[in-house]
Amino acid sequence: MRFELFVASRYLRAKRRQAFIGIITGISVAGVAAGVASLVVALAINNGFRQDLQERLLGSTSHISLQRIADDGIRDWPSLMQRLSKEPHIVAAAPAIFEQVLIARGPRARGAVLKGMIPKYERYVGDLLDSVKEGSATSLEETPSAATPSASMAAASNESPDSLAAVSQRIASMPPIVLGREMADGLGAKVGDTVMVVSPQGELTPFGMVPKYTRFRVAGIFSSGFFDYDSGWAFVRLSDAQRLFGLSDLISVIEFKIDDIYSADEVSRELEAAAGKGYMATNTLKQNSALFKALKTERLITFITIGLIVLVAALNILISLIMMVMEKTKDIAVLLSMGTRKAQVRNVFIAQGVLIGMVGTAIGLVLGYVISYAGGHYHVISLSPEVYSIDYVPFAPRAIDGAWVALFAVLVSFVATLYPSWSASRILPAEALRYE
Repeated sequence: MRFELFVASRYLRAKRRQAFIGIITGISVAGVAAGVASLVVALAINNGFRQDLQERLLGSTSHISLQRIADDGIRDWPSLMQRLSKEPHIVAAAPAIFEQVLIARGPRARGAVLKGMIPKYERYVGDLLDSVKEGSATSLEETPSAATPSASMAAASNESPDSLAAVSQRIASMPPIVLGREMADGLGAKVGDTVMVVSPQGELTPFGMVPKYTRFRVAGIFSSGFFDYDSGWAFVRLSDAQRLFGLSDLISVIEFKIDDIYSADEVSRELEAAAGKGYMATNTLKQNSALFKALKTERLITFITIGLIVLVAALNILISLIMMVMEKTKDIAVLLSMGTRKAQVRNVFIAQGVLIGMVGTAIGLVLGYVISYAGGHYHVISLSPEVYSIDYVPFAPRAIDGAWVALFAVLVSFVATLYPSWSASRILPAEALRYE
């Protein structure tokens, strides 16, 4: 193969009278480099958004949720949670109550998922409480005063009910609630305002079923970056949720965080077996499978779309090799007449096209990874955090992506050489040298 590479490299170094072919060759190299660099950057951006979305999604919610199949609540949950926390791969566990409610403030009302939780456990399985942007979630901590009136309320009872101090004391004594940003904006609620939470379960009275409601004080507003959470979720203390829904000491879900999210299916089955009959476990990956499939599809479409640049570069390689064959017809005829085999002639032009592809691929890989590193390290492309929940475009280049892109580019370059090399091997020396 040394002979073929030697001749191919000589042909690539065009002489002055073949400058046009040299320009076409340079354009081919630049085209391959541009295509490879574009693919590397596009895949890095796609991977960056996917990683950022996955990290925020997995950080916002628990990895596995265990609940009763009959949805009749979990009794004696402290001992069950303590026992299941000792299972392999379990990092943390937290109790929770999930119920659909109606949250209203004046004439405005929104449906919501109300989550009752204990913050000291919740912070270990999710990060939503850490995304509170206004106010604070510290008031959600269970305290003795959460169940009994405070001394200040007793003192305020001696004052006029309409006095400013009495109103302030009543608001301060209300149970706290943390709303999502979109929900708070829809209700027109700010930190310190009061909202009414209505339970659809209601309670039976002599006048029939009457909706049960409780007034809450807005203690904080969180912004997770996920519209579904920010527009439809609210957090209260576990004890307040139990009183609102009349659940005594029942909970609806035990949430778990595990050490490897990709083993969630296996751990879910183990938790179901350990919990006993009547329990079922679901995990975040299964619940959001449609989202992750969409991200994979988007990645494939990105590869195909931007990969067309490499195909355009392959056409340049095809054109340059066809012109090279036309220009070197006499040289090829001389080589064939001197005993060069047709396969060797064919290999010369295959090597020439592959060399163009390899040089362009190498340049493109270096350029693509440099751009990706600079974009990720220096946050070159800014975004509106109000729209995208992040203030810059994330870049996450992977070595495996570069390997696939390089393989694709070299393969396309090789395919582009098949017709010109076949044409060169079919040249007849007697016909080419007839008039020489």
